[in-house]
Amino acid sequence: MISRDITIERLATARALLLEPFGLDESQLAKTLALIAEQKVDDADLYFQYTRSEGWSLEEGIVKTGSFSIDQGVGVRAVVGEKTAFAYSDDISSASLTDAAMTVRSIASAAQGRRVKVPRSKLARSRSLYPDLDPISTLDSTAKVALLEKTEQWARAKDPRVVQVMASLAGEYDVVMVARLDGTIAADVRPLVRLSVTVIAEQNGRREVGSAGGGGRLGMGYFDDAQIRTYVDEAVSAALTNLEARPAPAGQMTVVLGPGWPGVLLHEAVGHGLEGDFNRKGSSAFSGRIGQRVAAKGVTVLDDGTIPDRRGSLNVDDEGHPTQRNVLIEDGILKAYIHDSLNARLMNSKPTGNGRRESYAHIPMPRMTNTYMLGGDKDPGEIVASIKKGLYATNFGGGQVDITSGKFVFSASEAYWVENGKIQYPVKGATIVGSGPESLKKISLIGNDMRLDSGVGTCGKEGQSVPVGVGQPTMRIDGLTVGGTA
Repeated sequence: MISRDITIERLATARALLLEPFGLDESQLAKTLALIAEQKVDDADLYFQYTRSEGWSLEEGIVKTGSFSIDQGVGVRAVVGEKTAFAYSDDISSASLTDAAMTVRSIASAAQGRRVKVPRSKLARSRSLYPDLDPISTLDSTAKVALLEKTEQWARAKDPRVVQVMASLAGEYDVVMVARLDGTIAADVRPLVRLSVTVIAEQNGRREVGSAGGGGRLGMGYFDDAQIRTYVDEAVSAALTNLEARPAPAGQMTVVLGPGWPGVLLHEAVGHGLEGDFNRKGSSAFSGRIGQRVAAKGVTVLDDGTIPDRRGSLNVDDEGHPTQRNVLIEDGILKAYIHDSLNARLMNSKPTGNGRRESYAHIPMPRMTNTYMLGGDKDPGEIVASIKKGLYATNFGGGQVDITSGKFVFSASEAYWVENGKIQYPVKGATIVGSGPESLKKISLIGNDMRLDSGVGTCGKEGQSVPVGVGQPTMRIDGLTVGGTA
């Protein structure tokens, strides 16, 4: 949904936090952009941000840490061709804007000085995907501590083998405002909350860990008793399962991935390779392959920043463009890349709502939002039953990918050995090794149980971290290499 009234409300919030306290208004933003444009530039923008964040963590029944921070500032950018000049300051003032503008316009210093009239300001189209609230204020401190204590007590009561519980609660209130050289003004108010629980279980001197959690762009009220019990059940179950785990067999085999968070493999092995900058530079395994078959039939991959309340969603991206539902691979055919404004311009395409940055102190680049694969028509139980000898991986830890080759390595944090269609026992120490482009072609069965993750993803790229979402249905991949210790 795109609502002009709500967009105006957000702009009023941004003005009240980011301009008015410092004696600024939109006419001064236009003057700053005009100053940059006196030298010939292809693009320029100002990015204002106010962020208030809070975190609580409980361990051994005691709140061990509590943090609260406020950060604010402005980033000023000018772009000429492929070159970007960028300056930022935590001092929001007319003087700092002028200094930053003079600094970044030096990127075009070879051009002749000229007078420029910046277009009249126009309000960017914006979605309404989550509430414009400060999630930190939706629960008082006493209630937040009580929530963590309840989480710990329920986890300990779940099973006598649980010997340690760690729980953490985080909230963030983020207000941004973007002013572009073309006159576009955009603003967003972005709440973000997350609850995490980690348990350690012990049996016969052996200790294992299980974790769970989630959140989204909501208030703290999202963490009601039912939601907390879901996280507790998942964390305890994972720890107890790992207590029974045996060393994982190694070799080339059939691997079935469970729904939801295992989509992180898709994010890393495929998603990064579809970001515009890597493809413009020819460094992705998917470069120059639009219109070609890159995956098995039935494989459709989307990046969608428009899903309500999701951790990876945005009303507008960090360049002021509304987010979109981008179909990247459709029935195995590569359809599109995701773009920020710079790469879209250089590749003769359009921005896709994927210009993202960690903060006002960082430049934007093409980044994923919520990346997932659509479901198919197979029953998940039938997919697992189809394994003659292989691995069923339901949860993942970390992973790495080489964008140029597409090769990836992932560690499974919860997985099972399957023979003749029957789950035999849980395994530990399994790593999945493969090539993203090759793995897409080896997908042979796709489940009807597509699920998004619980709201825990953070993506790193070139030193910048942003919240993201992933998802997929149960799916079978034939002939993956599994590294194990058996």
